[in-house]
Amino acid sequence: MINLPPENRTVVVRNLLAWYKKHKRALPWRQTADPYRIWIAEIMLQQTQVDTVIPYYHCFLNTFPTVEALAGAALEDVLKVWENMGYYSRAQNLHRAAGMVVDRFGGKIPDSHENLMRLPGIGVYTAGAVLSIAYGKAVPAVDGNVRRVISRLFAVRNPLNDPQTQKQINHLAAALVPAQNPGAFNQALMDLGATVCKAGKPVCALCPLTGQCRAHSLGLQNTIPPAAKRPALPHRQAAVAVVFDQGGRLLVVQRPSKGLLASLWKLPGGFIQDVGTGKNDLRMQVREELGIRIRVGQPLASVDHAYTHFRLTLHAFEGRILEGSPCPLGCQAWRWIRPEDLKTLTFSKVDRMILEAVLS
Repeated sequence: MINLPPENRTVVVRNLLAWYKKHKRALPWRQTADPYRIWIAEIMLQQTQVDTVIPYYHCFLNTFPTVEALAGAALEDVLKVWENMGYYSRAQNLHRAAGMVVDRFGGKIPDSHENLMRLPGIGVYTAGAVLSIAYGKAVPAVDGNVRRVISRLFAVRNPLNDPQTQKQINHLAAALVPAQNPGAFNQALMDLGATVCKAGKPVCALCPLTGQCRAHSLGLQNTIPPAAKRPALPHRQAAVAVVFDQGGRLLVVQRPSKGLLASLWKLPGGFIQDVGTGKNDLRMQVREELGIRIRVGQPLASVDHAYTHFRLTLHAFEGRILEGSPCPLGCQAWRWIRPEDLKTLTFSKVDRMILEAVLS
């Protein structure tokens, strides 16, 4: 296992904290020591860029200022505040975890690794961030930025998606975290990775750790960490029916409580084999979802969207009920709603895109 001599570790900590004091990003969650607010920020920052998170962070805390307020809210209200930030399972996990915090921990965000890890949506990184930043505990918080900094600092040449490499980097990061100001140190590593030790060409001239960086001394700062090969994303097709009643109201359904985009609203329909079989597949999807038989008419619009694991093309078709009354068989609920009231429900980004395309 690679290690730094104690004197070098001291220099790393001193130089990084001094750099952070001068150059740290002014972020709203750094203006508080409230574990609840720090927890909310860390969950939001999973999979979402800082600039996108900031307005959601303020809105979320204005709506749910305490863990008790979040626990007592309806899930649909939580999802509505989260709308368009994506990865909605984070919001669902926050809601569930808030209930557990109130019921099991008296409304106090746990200050132990064991209890934090019992909460849905909290992994090793988030637990480390909350413990070090909110509670001042000397534990690492290794996100993607920190992993890259550590790999260069110690010249770890293996791909970062390798489990053994991640274990090694976590060990190295843990050995660096100081007993004093561990939260500031962890955030300094994050900021260094985000602004200086970047995934592309690192700006070594601005780095406070150049003198201790083994990758830099070996001239390998541009090749460490090695780029991971990403598999091509599969392309999936889906179709939805645009069905109006005689009063001009639109038929919408609420997705199941588990699975992709759980509990969000959408137009009736689902995944199809391909565009050629789209109409037949859509008729079957709607029958399984609502127990009705529909006529599928002309195509109205198509939109494209990319998820983490696949790309999607969503097609919308005219629809008309031929037989039966809607019943929630493959969905949580359904309703007729006026187009101008669609803003009161929570839809995913791709569903908003298709609604805008067909209603404009």
